[in-house]
Amino acid sequence: MADAARKMDDDAAALYREAPSNIEAEQALLGAMLVNNDAYYVVHDFLKPDHFFEPLHREIFAKTSEMIRMGKIANPVTIKTFLAAGDKVGDLTVAQYLARLAAEATTIINASDYGRAIYDLAIRRSLIRIGEDVVNIAFDAPLDMEPKAQIEDAERRLFELAETGRYDGGFQSFTEAVTLAVEMATAAKDRDGGLSGVSSGISALDRSMGGLQASDLIILAGRPAMGKTSLATNIAFNIAAAYEPAEQADGSFKAKNGGVVGFFSLEMSAEQLATRIISEQTEISSSKIRRGNINDQELVKLVGCSETMQRIPLYIDQTGGISIAQLSARARRLKRQRGLDVMVIDYVQLMQGSSRTQGNRVQEITEITTGLKALAKELAVPIIALSQLSRQVENRDDKRPQLADLRESGSIEQDADVVMFVYREEYYLANREPKPGTDDHLKWEQALNETRGKAEVIIAKQRHGPTATVPLAFQAEYTRFTDLADDSYLPERFE
Repeated sequence: MADAARKMDDDAAALYREAPSNIEAEQALLGAMLVNNDAYYVVHDFLKPDHFFEPLHREIFAKTSEMIRMGKIANPVTIKTFLAAGDKVGDLTVAQYLARLAAEATTIINASDYGRAIYDLAIRRSLIRIGEDVVNIAFDAPLDMEPKAQIEDAERRLFELAETGRYDGGFQSFTEAVTLAVEMATAAKDRDGGLSGVSSGISALDRSMGGLQASDLIILAGRPAMGKTSLATNIAFNIAAAYEPAEQADGSFKAKNGGVVGFFSLEMSAEQLATRIISEQTEISSSKIRRGNINDQELVKLVGCSETMQRIPLYIDQTGGISIAQLSARARRLKRQRGLDVMVIDYVQLMQGSSRTQGNRVQEITEITTGLKALAKELAVPIIALSQLSRQVENRDDKRPQLADLRESGSIEQDADVVMFVYREEYYLANREPKPGTDDHLKWEQALNETRGKAEVIIAKQRHGPTATVPLAFQAEYTRFTDLADDSYLPERFE
């Protein structure tokens, strides 16, 4: 009987456990802020009002923070007018409580320790809520919710909590949004080239797009042999090679220039992708590299390039037929373990949707593009997703792609923030050679010479800017896209 009674007491204690909190730490930090406003700047980069357990403390912290950011003095006298005068804390009025907090304040030296304790306890409370939800949903799972979907949801919430310290996904004040916008503008001012996004390493593209913008889904499409994989590979290498980390206040690192790149290669193996990059960087054709038809000097260049590639933060996943859920999980893991600033997917049509959409390709592509856009927002990184174009392009005289040419175009065009097409007139002209010796052949030869080594990137959709056609140079032998040299900047030529 005694054992049964003890078990009942233990069960009752477990049921009525209080959420972890430290009211004294909250009081001490608020008191320090009211006495010395500089205490706010010790904790402002990681502590938010929602991290406080006591609702009144959340309100005091929010109002105090707002006044300090506005350059005003925050103390018990100035703050009390912004709080409900009729509220009571035990036997004390709010004004008396504020005065008590200030009177019993510790020094600013301890503010960081108190702030960190409050933050850690808030994270633990969020973990408890997530854990309770996981258990409750698993017990009472809706018929249309598969276990995989619950795992995906739990993983997303845990990742969000690990990254930001909150997972509620609710409204944020406009003040926070404006602050983020100003921070983005400041970062653009400090970044090389003055771009608000990550530089692609191709100046002409950056001028039209302002760099690759965080949270954007960028669709890069083209017919076979246009060079869309080459362009994506060039951009990925440029970003990774330019990576320059900057330490943040919390000890983590953020890219000042360039970035960490995750490349999901569903079509080519990692070895083939590496060969392309080595060919581009060393100016040794990939066919010569594959055949081993290289001399000693070229071998030295290859070894030097491979050593450079081993140091840059470019990570390749070569899993074929990966699902959107698997890709999301691996991207989150990469961001947590190594960091992630840009993602590349080659290409969308080789991905799989969930089991419920398989068999209906349009629904499957819709689920994939919607999932990619959601992932870009969740990770706050630009995602470059390659896509195929339908064959209807080949039936027109003008082969330049249009938005309607995207395969399963409805969802791709709708979900994308930017749609770019790679187009090379040279490819089509080379396949339309007329009979030699005729006038048509002379005209064809002239047209071919004018287009040789040139490509166009057609920006057909851009939420943040105008559409445009960006001329680039393309070296087919090395699968490399570069800025096109301006004739006005070339040295004088003598015929």
